[in-house]
Amino acid sequence: MFLKKLTLLQENISDDSTYPFSIPAIRHLNELTFEQNVAFFVGENGSGKSTLLEAIADKSGFNTAGGGRNHTYKVHASGSSLGDYIRLSWLPKATNGFFLRAESFYHFATYIEKVNPGLRGYGGRSLHQQSHGESFLSLFKHRFDEKGIYLLDEPEAALSPARQLTFLKIIHDLTRSRKAQFIIASHSPILLGYPEAQIFSFDGENIAEVSYENTDHYMLTKYFLQHREKLLADLFSEDV
Repeated sequence: MFLKKLTLLQENISDDSTYPFSIPAIRHLNELTFEQNVAFFVGENGSGKSTLLEAIADKSGFNTAGGGRNHTYKVHASGSSLGDYIRLSWLPKATNGFFLRAESFYHFATYIEKVNPGLRGYGGRSLHQQSHGESFLSLFKHRFDEKGIYLLDEPEAALSPARQLTFLKIIHDLTRSRKAQFIIASHSPILLGYPEAQIFSFDGENIAEVSYENTDHYMLTKYFLQHREKLLADLFSEDV
């Protein structure tokens, strides 16, 4: 593992009523300790999980538009508003890795084709000439290696359930040697099921570590699969 602890520098905050400190989970953050090679950030949209992941990417030296240390393109509104307010504790400090923003992956793929026409290190095949899911898996298989920290914001956005399972196998293969670390913001009950992963929920006033079975994602998905007809009947009856 590389990243051991994240600390919010409360003394640097002059106004906690402004964004991103207006987000309860961010405002009340003191520190997070990472004890496993795979950790997930979960929570509703707007709960702060992507904001914190982006700040980690910023402090790690990665392009906050998506990419690694040497990728220098820009995307509108991709800067971190939180990066200057956190401290990362490393042992040792990661020098390799990648930040994936699902929403700006198209721009990353375009940038890579301009600066690396042969797509060396990316499988040799245009990311634009593959489906969204294929291009994600191509990136994971060819760009990720054992020694690095990988920060992924909703990677399931382009992956079918079957390909999410393929991605879990990629994570497993990369973390077996304990030289790769993943921090993933996700809504996927499939990805969240990765064994022994830490899961940090952003849905309360404070970020709290929860078990897989206690995530809303697991409970709602399980209930839907077991009571689909009743749940949908109740949901649609609200329109009457």
